Amino acid sequence: MFMLTLDHLVVVAPDLAEGVAHVRACLGLDMPAGGRHPEMGTRNHLLRLGASTFLEVIAVDPEAAPPPRARWFGLGDAAQVRTDWEAGRRLRGFVARTDDLDALLAAHPDLLGVAATMTRGTLSWRFGLRKDGTWPADGAAPYVMDWGTRPHPASTMPDLGAHLDDFWLSHPEMGAMAALHADLGLTGKPRIEDGATPRYTARIATPSGLRTLT
Repeated sequence: MFMLTLDHLVVVAPDLAEGVAHVRACLGLDMPAGGRHPEMGTRNHLLRLGASTFLEVIAVDPEAAPPPRARWFGLGDAAQVRTDWEAGRRLRGFVARTDDLDALLAAHPDLLGVAATMTRGTLSWRFGLRKDGTWPADGAAPYVMDWGTRPHPASTMPDLGAHLDDFWLSHPEMGAMAALHADLGLTGKPRIEDGATPRYTARIATPSGLRTLT
């Protein structure tokens, strides 16, 4: 069984400022800037949610050249990103980490893709990418990654007093999604509840109390 653990939650935004404003409205916190991902032509902001967990808001970097491959997190399809955003699918999914990325990808190549090296400033990591850049199982399954031997980057992020309390996936196929997560060996996984449309919700403890992010 693979060790696959929740790493971070991801808000996919049509525009980075729009994404940060959404988090501010939900949590009452301003997310610190992260950086650029030159391999993907994207930028992010990051909010620490624990010693080894964080929230990411990511969007296309309008100042970057288009990448030679499909952008991750579905960001290559601007119309679909906007459609999901307007439908309330803003907390779009999560990333899980493993220390055996190659074996995990080999076991689930169609679902999770192939490994590529990504960077942000001086930080680098390995990440499973699907050829078309879409979310595994439309976001019901996580992207997967490996930070390597370096300390988790959340340990160096500013602590604004936010902590992940709970998160869950609403999905019309509860049983199938639970089986998928079990097959992947996920820990720290979302609760799964019945819902007409696939959608994530997170409850986050903040200095102003428990707040909900969608």
